[in-house]
Amino acid sequence: MGAPMASNLAAAGHELVLYNRTREKAEAFAKEIGATVAGDPKEVAQDCETIITMLPGPPEVEEVVGGKGGLLEAAKSGALILDMSTSSPSLARSLARKGREQSVGLLDAPVSGGDVGAIEGTLSIMAGGSEEDFERARPLFEVMGETIVHVGSPGAGQTVKASNQIVVALVIEAVSEALVLSSKAGVDPSKVIEVLSGGLAANKVMEVKRQKLLKREFEPGGKVESHRKDLGIALASGREYGVALPVTALIHEMFGTLVAKGRSGWDHSALITLVEEWSGGES
Repeated sequence: MGAPMASNLAAAGHELVLYNRTREKAEAFAKEIGATVAGDPKEVAQDCETIITMLPGPPEVEEVVGGKGGLLEAAKSGALILDMSTSSPSLARSLARKGREQSVGLLDAPVSGGDVGAIEGTLSIMAGGSEEDFERARPLFEVMGETIVHVGSPGAGQTVKASNQIVVALVIEAVSEALVLSSKAGVDPSKVIEVLSGGLAANKVMEVKRQKLLKREFEPGGKVESHRKDLGIALASGREYGVALPVTALIHEMFGTLVAKGRSGWDHSALITLVEEWSGGES
């Protein structure tokens, strides 16, 4: 996700300083887009007024943003950190408080739209933080995304992303059940998607994941392991606020089953393989 987002920023004329845990990858990518490479996150913070992170999850965000040698340790007064990872709402609130103490703005601004949205610059961006910081970040968001919404105070962006991931997961599972049922009954799944896409059941999942679902080719856009992590964040938020999320818990366990079967790196649309197996078929 981070690479195409950075490519779009560079193409829009922004000067970038890149950091990646694998320096060779960062150097090759920097040559491709005309950027420079930093040796560590602290160096990025020292060189940049605005810093964007796109990391796997809460542990990495906590380390890179708030940890020893991290961004907050080196960020200049008045700097702005945009954490576009999918992370924890409570962590986002904690980091925002630390940022305020150092006069550093911090937005939690996770995205939805997958690799396709990142490449095309059509991501949905949901940002939590101050209105002032959101307006400072808006020109950058407009390069990377199409639907850009300030959803509330610190942590709100991550809460909305958790909600988004609930809906995406449940829709993938529902579409999987529909396709397996139709296939077992002798109906061409491609015809089913064609019909459903024109009615009340139309959804973005069938549009974006159509070929993966029909061809059973699960090169990842969004990985099983990542979506399982996201639902874990949603379930933790549910416990925090006393919200029942029974179907989310079920899909979380289904993703866990895929991980146990060695499919953690498959696209999350691979949920259909589990429905097929439970229905007496093979993936």
